[in-house]
Amino acid sequence: MSRAAGDGRRFELCDGELFLVPTPLPRHQVVQSLLTDVLRGYTRKRGGWALHAPLEVVFSEYDILQPDVLLFRAERAHLVDLDAAIRHAPDLCVDIVSPLPAAADPERRSRVYARHGVSEYWLVEPAGKSVAVHELTPQGYRLVSTATADGAVRSRTLPGLAFAVRSILP
Repeated sequence: MSRAAGDGRRFELCDGELFLVPTPLPRHQVVQSLLTDVLRGYTRKRGGWALHAPLEVVFSEYDILQPDVLLFRAERAHLVDLDAAIRHAPDLCVDIVSPLPAAADPERRSRVYARHGVSEYWLVEPAGKSVAVHELTPQGYRLVSTATADGAVRSRTLPGLAFAVRSILP
């Protein structure tokens, strides 16, 4: 479960296995904030919720994760109870790759997201200055696009959304 231990450490449950969530480095926090701002701009115009960690999503009793950023579109915003843990799959989950050795395995996390029906998954790599956009298919995630430093991120799940990679990667 992604709860804080008495000493402030945070944990996630992925496929029934408990993992320590390392404290993010400043670059990770900046990227997370900038991306959340972009997605909140989208939800201000179109409705929905753009949220960020620390915030747990209880996918099942075996899968409790904290995506770095997540989004529920307007038509599914009612699934977010502002006074309870999220228990429904977001429309979008975003993980930001961390250089820390204890960081979670993105492949394993993406399998959990796919299994529970997250429509779109983004993997942000600050070091490589890229954002990989994956779309859910019946077979799992399919890479739709990879935007690099001079490119733009576009989403099929979030129509009308487009932003420059450099706007979120310092």
